[in-house]
Amino acid sequence: MQAAGQWKLIERDLGADWDEARFLFSVEDPGSIGDAAAVLAPLGPGRAGGELRFQIRREGGGPDKVRNLVGRLDRKRIWGTLTLVESRAEPRAATAVESEKALGLVESWDEALSHLPPGWRDLLCELELDSTDYLPRAALLGAPLNPTRNPEQIALRFRVTSGVGYGTSPGMARRCLERIAGDGITGRASVLNVLSDTGNEATLGPVWRIAGQSV
Repeated sequence: MQAAGQWKLIERDLGADWDEARFLFSVEDPGSIGDAAAVLAPLGPGRAGGELRFQIRREGGGPDKVRNLVGRLDRKRIWGTLTLVESRAEPRAATAVESEKALGLVESWDEALSHLPPGWRDLLCELELDSTDYLPRAALLGAPLNPTRNPEQIALRFRVTSGVGYGTSPGMARRCLERIAGDGITGRASVLNVLSDTGNEATLGPVWRIAGQSV
């Protein structure tokens, strides 16, 4: 198989997560090692007998450079075997979304409350679920939250208050989430809006309007 075909198979097997890889090109004709080294010179190969070793990084066009150079080997009829010696992936920091998804219902609720300002009074919260199949059961188990459906997401909204007014207490909300999680339902709880220093004046609490609708 020509070098270009060998590279195509190697690149496919590398997948999408590699960052750096080391290769070995072994020539069939020892007399062509110099010509092979000249072609692969942009990769800075090290020579040992009839072998050339080089490494590339995925960033900066490394794969494209190899693809072009092994094609040049084929055109010059320099035959040999291209071998992947090793590859590695650098540790990647989790994004904020990934970190959030790693938390369960109760853990994400505790995390959301930990970032609230002192003296908060009213919260508009959301329970995002991982499947539409969970919606009816989550609504039933979370009935004390008086949840409403968010039609644009696989989610239920509910209100929490630290004072007197419309909404459940933070402790009751946590117990409901524990009950939901205990039933095998997965998802995340978050705080959408927070109000402080609110007072009830001929009302049970503040009214949030989202997309022109009261929630």
